Amino acid sequence: MNTRREPLIPVVGVITDVRLDTPDIKTFRVVTPDGKKAFDHRPGQCAMLSIPGVGEAMFSITSSPTNTEYMEFSIKKCGCVTEWLHQAEVGQNITIRGPYGNPFPVDTEFAGKNLLFIAGGVALAPLRSVINYVRHYKDRYGKIDIVYGARSKEDLLQYREIIDEWCKDEGVTVYLTIDREQADWDGHVGFVPNYVKELGFDTDKTVILCGPPIMIKFTLAGLTELGFKKEQVYTTLELKMKCAIGKCGRCNVGSKYVCKDGPVFRLDELDELPNEY
Repeated sequence: MNTRREPLIPVVGVITDVRLDTPDIKTFRVVTPDGKKAFDHRPGQCAMLSIPGVGEAMFSITSSPTNTEYMEFSIKKCGCVTEWLHQAEVGQNITIRGPYGNPFPVDTEFAGKNLLFIAGGVALAPLRSVINYVRHYKDRYGKIDIVYGARSKEDLLQYREIIDEWCKDEGVTVYLTIDREQADWDGHVGFVPNYVKELGFDTDKTVILCGPPIMIKFTLAGLTELGFKKEQVYTTLELKMKCAIGKCGRCNVGSKYVCKDGPVFRLDELDELPNEY
């Protein structure tokens, strides 16, 4: 494996697979020209993808560090760079640099704990790396619960992987929900925050929460009603990262730089910052 020591220097990446996951999200598999993984990373870290002459943007690495052959990125079409990427085909060259940010504490704070993952929509992307890491090392953790919701069945990211792999894992329980009823869905219907309260989880869990700000707000309120404390809840603010090296200042929140001090934070740590995130 090619381990990068200088994350500012990009390497050439080759797109070897493009998978349409939802109507507006594609997952891209990337290797170096010699067919190797570009660099090592930890669960929750990000990388900068660049298209010369178009631009660059920060994305979560959605594949697990336990995958030593390639990296994957699940990218929603929502701007210039993502629009271009969604038109890219297998064989397209891009540049990639990283890894950036502090990872989730999978080998320290999470070790030996029951874990509850909660995600909404495309926010499953940054958690997929963590979920597949703890699934790979299941003997290091307790019970794993995953609550995931989206607008519709078609908007559920990595749906086949969830059904064919996650749901069949011993010690892993998956709860899926969609916002509104549809003809080909016989699962739960309702918003994630309400579903979390309805499930009524015991408070013997560490929570990893990611989603739109409004979802996080109401999910956190529901967790509080169930008796969870903010010290038990982790989230990621990777969407605020720009340069990723603490130079541009665009991710500054109070005394913290998201790219240098995060993007992973415990919610009680965020309470100490101005309400700007």
